[in-house]
Amino acid sequence: MSKLDNAHSNMVIQQVRPNHVLDDAVLNAMMNLPREHFVDEEYKALAYSDTMLPIGFEQSMLSPTHEGRFLQILGIKQEQSVLEIGTGSGYFTALLATLAKDVISVEYYTELSELAKQRLSAFDIDNVSLIVGDASKGWALGHRIDIIVLTAACVNIPDQLLQQLTINGKLLAVTGYPPAMSVQLVTRTTEREWETEILFETVIPYLIHAEPTALFEF
Repeated sequence: MSKLDNAHSNMVIQQVRPNHVLDDAVLNAMMNLPREHFVDEEYKALAYSDTMLPIGFEQSMLSPTHEGRFLQILGIKQEQSVLEIGTGSGYFTALLATLAKDVISVEYYTELSELAKQRLSAFDIDNVSLIVGDASKGWALGHRIDIIVLTAACVNIPDQLLQQLTINGKLLAVTGYPPAMSVQLVTRTTEREWETEILFETVIPYLIHAEPTALFEF
């Protein structure tokens, strides 16, 4: 077993699982997908560290613990479709694709989307549609979807995203302001009602164009 293989196993067993990620489907997906193939060459030695890693354009990929916890919270089923806001490195996209029927993933930067496409193709992951665009205010699909997940933060969840959930559909987002952002799970319970659970606090970067409006001081 190589050092990276050992680090990969340790990431799942010693980092992700002890952080209350006990869903076998999630743990197996993370164990079966080599994270080092989704990071830049200079960061491969850190691919399995429990930290956010730079991916270019002043963007970062989520830490393994964040990824595991988010996936477990969503409880994605094989027959469900997912909308991901923020493709990033493509690693979380690949995990979603392993668990779901199909994934639509929107990325602001063309270069990151193209790189994610190459990485997904290398693993024969073909149930992902990659789109380039600004989804900071929402993303019009023309139909409803079962699961929506934002891989970067926003101050408030765009209403357009809430409206696109199916009944019993779920949306996960990190909202608010540092140093104590909230991980929220929103479930659409009826045509006009949504239930929100505040799950835990964390801090991750904002989506492009979803940053707080600067306050003027006099």
